[in-house]
Amino acid sequence: MPNPLALSLESARRLAVTCQHLAGPRPGGGLDGLRQVLRTLRCLQLDPIDAVARSHFLVLWSRLGDYDRADLDTLLWQERWLFEYWAHAASIVLAEDYPIHHVMMRGHAKGESPYAQRVRGWIEANDGLRQHVLDRLRTAGPLPPGAFDDLTSVPWQSSGWTNGRSVERMLDFLWFQGSIMVAARAGRTRHWDLAERWLPAWVDAPPLPRREAVSLAAEHALRALGVARVADIERHFIRDRYPELPEILEELQRSGRVVPAEVEDGTERWHVHRDVLGLLEREWQPRTTLLSPFDNLICDRARTERLWGFEFRTEMYVPKHKRRYGYYIMPILHGERLIGRLVPRLDRRKQVLEIEGLFPEPGFPGDEISVRAVGEAVAELAAFAGAREVAYAATVPEPWRAASG
Repeated sequence: MPNPLALSLESARRLAVTCQHLAGPRPGGGLDGLRQVLRTLRCLQLDPIDAVARSHFLVLWSRLGDYDRADLDTLLWQERWLFEYWAHAASIVLAEDYPIHHVMMRGHAKGESPYAQRVRGWIEANDGLRQHVLDRLRTAGPLPPGAFDDLTSVPWQSSGWTNGRSVERMLDFLWFQGSIMVAARAGRTRHWDLAERWLPAWVDAPPLPRREAVSLAAEHALRALGVARVADIERHFIRDRYPELPEILEELQRSGRVVPAEVEDGTERWHVHRDVLGLLEREWQPRTTLLSPFDNLICDRARTERLWGFEFRTEMYVPKHKRRYGYYIMPILHGERLIGRLVPRLDRRKQVLEIEGLFPEPGFPGDEISVRAVGEAVAELAAFAGAREVAYAATVPEPWRAASG
């Protein structure tokens, strides 16, 4: 076994940030730049909240700067280089990764958990609705949810928002199983079609054995994370779908594709993919940007605390009087450090990006260079969001407000 690669906490952070395209020169614009970033990230989480812009747009903005959002539509709906599926959450994923996601599709109807058995029983009880959906799509797809009749025999019951929404539940379950796919969007409304008609012909390959798919997914996750423990990989990309991961990592290490590492005190075992080792030798070129609450760098809250000492929680669903910071919180990345939180809100009618709060991390001095860099990042965000000006609340502390305004 090779000796572990020794990394300081600073080096580990820099590797993680660089692997995420958040340091160094920005990838070029256009379709090529998007492909370069997406081939590293492998997924963009979809979230309906757009206090400034939808999360998947912000994740790309943090890495590319200003770009044409229509290019993402080109990759999704025209080239079909991307598609929507479940990664660590509902996400945009790469068509070339279809064999990895197909493992989940194959297994969705075969699970033995109580929930999986419940879903399987509900689908069987509503076979008429299932067949109706598939028949309608075959003859008239792509179609929105409202185009299907509710032929439910046994309504879907839950304690949440899905209660009684049987047609939407059937569409979701057929999506999980890979029978149908999102073929277009009209605003936030998904239009569905048969997967066999939607998928590009070049992804029609023999199914991957599960172990091979897990190995590929683990390598993708490691390249995106830079440095990671087993638990970090488990919670990234295809979250909680890495059976036999420790054994697979041992195989990858024996083949030389993965290198063991120690970070700072050496009490935990970390892993680095050989493809990113060269980044440790490059000149460090830091940037300052703002991150979506669901950004790939910080989507694993436990890893964010371990590597950056940054305790991050979203507060959208927290009652207003119980929030510590605000409704929509964007962490501030400055170099390899997470130095604070910004609370923005876009007033679309007035075309103003309102900064309702800015909270530096304790002990961060707020030197002139850092404050100016954050102000420039806020201005870039405003321009990307379509705001004509930035307005800082009186509660934003000096020197941030004066230097940024």
